[in-house]
Amino acid sequence: MEISSLILDHVEKNVSVLKKHSAKLAETYRKCYLHSFDAFSTDENGNLNDYIVSGDIPAMWLRDSSTQVWNYIRFSSDPQLAKLIRDVLKRQFDYIKIDPYANAFNEEANDRGYIEDSPRKSPWVWERKYEIDSLAYPIRLLYGYWKETGDDAFVNEYFPEVMKTILNIWQTEQYHFERSEYRFWRESDRYNDTLHNGGMGEPVSYTGMTWQGFRPSDDAGTYGYSIPSNFFAYTVLGYAHEMLADKCPDLVKDIDVLRGQIHDGIFKHGIVDNEKYGKIFAYETDGMGHYELMDDANIPNLLSLPYIGYDNPDIEEIYKNTRRFILSSDNPYYYEGKFAKGLGSPHEYTGYIWHMGLSMQGITSEDPEEMRRLLETLIASDADTGYMHECFDPDDPYKFKREFFTWSDSLFCEFVEKCIDKEII
Repeated sequence: MEISSLILDHVEKNVSVLKKHSAKLAETYRKCYLHSFDAFSTDENGNLNDYIVSGDIPAMWLRDSSTQVWNYIRFSSDPQLAKLIRDVLKRQFDYIKIDPYANAFNEEANDRGYIEDSPRKSPWVWERKYEIDSLAYPIRLLYGYWKETGDDAFVNEYFPEVMKTILNIWQTEQYHFERSEYRFWRESDRYNDTLHNGGMGEPVSYTGMTWQGFRPSDDAGTYGYSIPSNFFAYTVLGYAHEMLADKCPDLVKDIDVLRGQIHDGIFKHGIVDNEKYGKIFAYETDGMGHYELMDDANIPNLLSLPYIGYDNPDIEEIYKNTRRFILSSDNPYYYEGKFAKGLGSPHEYTGYIWHMGLSMQGITSEDPEEMRRLLETLIASDADTGYMHECFDPDDPYKFKREFFTWSDSLFCEFVEKCIDKEII
């Protein structure tokens, strides 16, 4: 499949605008926008198929693959591209049916990946770290495609069964210690690469929220209830309601009940009254009075709440307070060096700034000066590769990790297009 002319025309239109600001910015945007096509596997004739690796890691993450094609949905009037997105969604749904607790999968049942993990995983599964966002991102992708195309036939054929599976997992994990059979062990010298306490994670109490073992960074959480991930679940449950309202009324009733329980749990257990910042969202909690106050560059995070679609005026002031905390030295994973400052992660390379964090800070900003500053930092920290990375040393951006990481490329392009739309460049 050739890249759609609709995509190429869109890119060149924006490049012509960006060139007036910076030739390097224009070329970086072009390369990053098209980079996801390099992550697709191909058949013997060189045609793209529906398997997308996570850049330089030869596995397909449900989360990453959703974001890697997100920018292309708007061009679904191209029949070939629309088919490609449907095929990606179909593969994601098939994976969820194989193992809804897994986060990353193989192209075939070849047993590649972390084969020493316990319990033994399916040969289709690369890694079985359970994360709420792994189930939420495909719903978001489907919703974006459905809103763009109105393709009820695809939704009707594939989504109800998958949604029942997801709903069952999220309901079960409201009572993780009482009802869940999920366990995870890995022999590793990294403490947050496995679940402790017999593979179950640290104790939690019922909150109405749904539990996860691992963060969007693939690191084990400190506490089981992730506030940003539960916000994301709340949002996509609303999408599921909208797509299924006229098709599966009984399923929708169950969706609405869970959605309400998650909402109430977030507001009862996920808000901390901080002496310096006022009411802020915790990153994680256990429902027993313990909180993790931090934010991580991997998304969903607290910084991304407006981006993931939680549109509720009740959180505006709390979000503003939380944002001030996140982008300060009081957040243990906000770093500042000689060259740059920004959000990082405890996921290896502690002290490094993540390009995704900078892009998300820009996407969620309403301050033109902040957006310009972030754009300049992003362009200056690519180590002359023309791509965004996972993370870089704030004292020396030529020290970086992962040159081929198209989730980061895609977010960067969303931020650049926001800058164009807002006419700040």
